[in-house]
Amino acid sequence: MKAVILAAGEGRRLRPFTETKPKVMLPIANKPVLEYVFDAAKNSGITEIIVVVGYKKEAIMEYFKNYKDMDITYVVQDKQLGTAHALLQAKKHLTSSFIVISGDNIVESNSISKLIKDNSEYSILIKEHPYPSKYGVIFVEKNHLTKIVEKPKDEYGKFISTGVYKLPSLIFENIEDLASQGIYDLTSVIQSVIDQGKKINTIIADTWMDIVYPWDLIYVNAAMLPNTSASISGTLEKGVTIKGDVSIGKDTTVYSGCYIVGPVTIGECCEIGPNACIFPSTTIGNNSVVHPFSEIRNSVIMADSHIGSNSFITHSIIGKGNIINHNFSSISGKTTIEIEGQFMKLDNIGVMIGDDCSIGSNVFVDPGIIIGRKCNISPLKRVIKNISSKSKVM
Repeated sequence: MKAVILAAGEGRRLRPFTETKPKVMLPIANKPVLEYVFDAAKNSGITEIIVVVGYKKEAIMEYFKNYKDMDITYVVQDKQLGTAHALLQAKKHLTSSFIVISGDNIVESNSISKLIKDNSEYSILIKEHPYPSKYGVIFVEKNHLTKIVEKPKDEYGKFISTGVYKLPSLIFENIEDLASQGIYDLTSVIQSVIDQGKKINTIIADTWMDIVYPWDLIYVNAAMLPNTSASISGTLEKGVTIKGDVSIGKDTTVYSGCYIVGPVTIGECCEIGPNACIFPSTTIGNNSVVHPFSEIRNSVIMADSHIGSNSFITHSIIGKGNIINHNFSSISGKTTIEIEGQFMKLDNIGVMIGDDCSIGSNVFVDPGIIIGRKCNISPLKRVIKNISSKSKVM
């Protein structure tokens, strides 16, 4: 059975991190989200996938050019009109039943295998969620989908659509019919199938996680790190303390006095310490440097970043290529963040910094601040509000 992986979107709510890369290429435990999807499909027995790409598609195609044990076909969605429109781009490659998977969600192979083995013509993976109104809320009767409502205003129901389906090739008739009416979302297509009296079987996913907002990277990273195999490929100087599951990439040096408590993943060609402390649920990307006496907790540090000495980073995301000088502090705490007109209360969040910023020494950042990419912040500043990309704080 073939699988279609939808990976064309930008992920506007994840800016500034998606200004330089598509949403599906954001790193979780030093792997792009899309690689977890590819791996799950492969481990479920799927050997052929059609990947629908669009926004910054070159980043995807270059990264996966040597991906093994899967026959990958790329199709392009030039305009991101909707999920059904994205799926329509794969029509000519599909003549029988197939699996549809969102490329920006974490789903494991066992759940996909359940779909493949299900005897129903139409099947959908569902998952209980604490905030169902942010998704497609589904209603079930005798294990069959009876109704699906996209992002309802009222909080009702507890199960959501994961966007993972098994569908027959006949689904393209429904897609084209609704497309002629200017309707391009897959939720409406599925509802049209229900309205025709067809039965759609529901299967509860074992694991499913979505990345919608920047801070979701922190939560999903923390959830996935315990699944990462512990391995030490780099060099540990005498006097380094390692506790728990820690992965250290090749050509990385951890200097004397460092204290690392897993789960932690440190990439290749990094330098850590001396006397740096890395605490659980932290990922550090390739070619990064953490200078002496710095402390990092529950954070995602992307590749090519430099963290100055005596810095403190917690519950934060540091984008690729950042240069942060000494005595930097990101304090976590409660705050309310607005993204695209939505206000969200967070209990424990630090700073989120886009790619390629330069931050001077002795900079202090309030909880929940989002700093855009290519910003330049002078020393001795306290950042109390969001900073747009390519800004200078003098």
